[in-house]
Order: sequence, then structure tokens, then C-alpha cells
Amino acid sequence: MLIRYKKAFEKIAMGLLSFMPNEKDIKKLTGTIHSYENDDQWVLYLWKKNDEYIGIVGLLVDDQNIATVQHVSVVPSYRGEGVAKQMLQEVVELGQYQDVHATDETRQLVQKCIDCTEEKADD
Repeated sequence: MLIRYKKAFEKIAMGLLSFMPNEKDIKKLTGTIHSYENDDQWVLYLWKKNDEYIGIVGLLVDDQNIATVQHVSVVPSYRGEGVAKQMLQEVVELGQYQDVHATDETRQLVQKCIDCTEEKADD
């Protein structure tokens, strides 16, 4: 189940985000969490299975209410079980966003998990 991030989840969120290759540096990771906490356009959800937080998905929502997936991370022991797919599908099913796009970094996973309209990268 998706749960909207709040400050009480900071350590859990940082741990989940740290599984992403570009979020290994503590300064970068702290800056990312700061964006999710202080900027209304940055939206972070944690994925809870039973009593354990096992995944995270972060979005940047623009003025047209289009969400761009910035971060998707799953605890390594749960990878390959469809957790990312469940998270991304539930984001779409929330009905809060006009559309869901991906960044270059998240594109491959997002395309694999959900049908969405995406910006084509310039070659």
C-alpha cells in the first residue's frame, strides 16, 4: 500500500532512496529528502507490505499536474517480486495526476511497469 511521506518517515525514506545509484552520497541524499519535505511539487510515497516499508517512489509534479517519476527503489530482498510495478500502478490509480512520465534514469523501469505517455529523449 502507498503511504504519503511525512517527516516521521525520514530515516526509512533515506534508507530506501540510498539503494538508488545516484543517491549514495549523503549530501545528495539529504538534499533529495529536503526537496520532498519542503517543495510542494515533490511528492514521495513509501510502499508498505505487512508491517515493513519495502519500496519508495518519488514524483515531481508540474503545474499541469503531470507527475514525473524521479525515484523508484525497492529493498533488494524484495526485487523481482513486482513491487515497483505495484507501486507505479497504484500511483496511476490514485487519479491525482493528469499523466505519469519518467526521467531518463527511471524510463526503463517505468516503461516496464506501467503504460504511460513519456517524453522522447533527444538523440
